[in-house]
Order: sequence, then structure tokens, then C-alpha cells
Amino acid sequence: MVAHANPLANLLATPGVTDVLVHGPDDVWVDRGLGCERAPVSFDGPDAVRALAVRLAAAAGRRLDDAQPTVDARLPDGSRLHAVLPPVADGCTAISIRRVRSEPFTMADLVAAGMLAPVVADVLAALIAARASLLVTGGTGAGKTTLASTLLGLVDPRERVVIVEEVGELRPTHPHVVRLVERRVNVEGAGGVGLERLVREALRMRPDRIVLGECRGAELREVLTAYNTGHRGGLTTLHANSASDVPARLAALGALAGLPDRATHRLAAAGFDAVVHVERGPSGARRVIEVAVLAVTARGLAVRSALRDEHGGGGAGVTRGPGWEALAAMAAHG
Repeated sequence: MVAHANPLANLLATPGVTDVLVHGPDDVWVDRGLGCERAPVSFDGPDAVRALAVRLAAAAGRRLDDAQPTVDARLPDGSRLHAVLPPVADGCTAISIRRVRSEPFTMADLVAAGMLAPVVADVLAALIAARASLLVTGGTGAGKTTLASTLLGLVDPRERVVIVEEVGELRPTHPHVVRLVERRVNVEGAGGVGLERLVREALRMRPDRIVLGECRGAELREVLTAYNTGHRGGLTTLHANSASDVPARLAALGALAGLPDRATHRLAAAGFDAVVHVERGPSGARRVIEVAVLAVTARGLAVRSALRDEHGGGGAGVTRGPGWEALAAMAAHG
């Protein structure tokens, strides 16, 4: 429970709650995994919401005021805080808290919850054992972090996992994890340590696996360089609406790093062994709907579906696609 979060503390302590959202003094919502629902909580007024946001930011060691009206930080219990003050937030301070599960999920948990079909779970476990490099994709709140943490828990305990993140969210059950967290610039515009630099630092830390919690900018170049120079078995998450959108997303991020499309596509096809796409359905349920491989063609980077789960649940709807043989060959090396 977040110690400074009253009157939200009870909501954050409620089993099953993944997100707590505050839009106004009488506008509080929670997500229990099935979509947002209004919570019976209210504040004394906009000033009380702002005061809470400032206290939470301070608890995370961050500043939130008129000069620095937004904050994205990790609270002491591991929950992720995002807050925006007016006038950037229209009318009232907006608070978003994503709660971190105290006990990480296992693969069996994800199968039981319907997020993974058993056959997909087996293939992903085999890919981890084979030191395949994975790109986990999906929209916001689709379950990328949950899946990534669970997969990293399958890594051989003798291996050293170095995780680079904007805000520390990945919590794998693994005995040898080193975490590097981005530091933003201060109000004078100095002191920042970005993801690009942290990926380079990770290369010097005797990593067995390099993990980028979320790729959203020019740090893609450093990750692709690492995964193409002998650092196998890595994992990166990426926002994308579908597996087929991955080439365009990678090209856009590559452009931010000064990489031409052709270079980005070739490095991605060589660096990422498989794409694992997660979606959140209308009911709020999260599930892995596709596992695919990447290949360079005359027209650019192609995504070839290997496994697709059309219906979720027990796996009766899992079908094989044109990328299956390549995926199966990778998994067989575990």
C-alpha cells in the first residue's frame, strides 16, 4: 500500500485493483482488470487533489510544482505515479497510479487467467531457454510489463539480467537482476541520464541479458546494436497496435536515432528473434494473441505470424502461420 496516498490507500490495497485514476475531487476511478469503474471516494476540493499529488511526488523523491507541472515516478512500494497539475491538466490535478502486484505472476498464473494459451506458454518458455531475443508489443495497459516480468522469471538463475527503464516497473522473480533507471534533467536542464546512455552502460556491466523496459525513442539504436553484437536473449517492449504495425513503429523510432529505414529493418530482423503481441479486449481481459517472426524482404521488414490465438482460453483457437517453422527451430535450441 502507498503510505502517502490517503484517501486512495484503501483503493490501492483492494485485491485485484491495477489502476487508480483521479480526474477531480468527485471523479475517482479504479480498474480491476475489466475496465474503469467509478470509486466511492471524494476529496474536499481541487486543492486537496493537488496536495495529494505533491505529497506522492515527494514520496517518490520528485518535484511537482508550477515550474515542474508533470511527474512520472515510482513510489516506494513500486507503484507507478503519473500526475499533472493545472493548467496543463484542465480544471483539476490529474493523478494516475498503476499498482504493482506484490507477488509476480508465474506462467501458470497467466495460463489460468486466460492471458496465455498453454501451447503459447510452452513456446515462449522454450524461446527464453534458447536465449531468443524478444520484442513484446501492445497498447497501453495491454499487459506488456506483466508478460515481460513473467518471462524474465524463467531466465536461468545463473545469468545476470541488466534492466534499463524509464521508471522501474519490471519485477521479475530472478536472483540476479541489476536495474538502471533513467534520470531526468533538473530545472536547470542538467544532470540527465537518458536511456541511450544507460543501454551503453549496461553493455559494460557483464550482462547475460540486456532488457529495455520500454523502447520509445532513439535508444532503439543502442538496443539494436547490442542485440546484433553478441548480446542474445534480450527483451524489449514497444507500443504497437498490432504485430503487423511493428515495422512502421521501428522505422519511426529508428528515424529519431538517425537510422534509415533499411538499416533499421535489417538490424531489427537480425536482432529480434520473435515478436509477442498482447492485446486488451473490450471486456478488459489481456491476452497474447500472436507470436511472429521478422524477415527482411525486397519490400522491407515483414512480420510473419507463427502462432495466433483467435479466441483465448484453453488454446483451441491457436493456429500456426507461415512463420511457424522458423519459430519452432528457434525454440528447439533451448
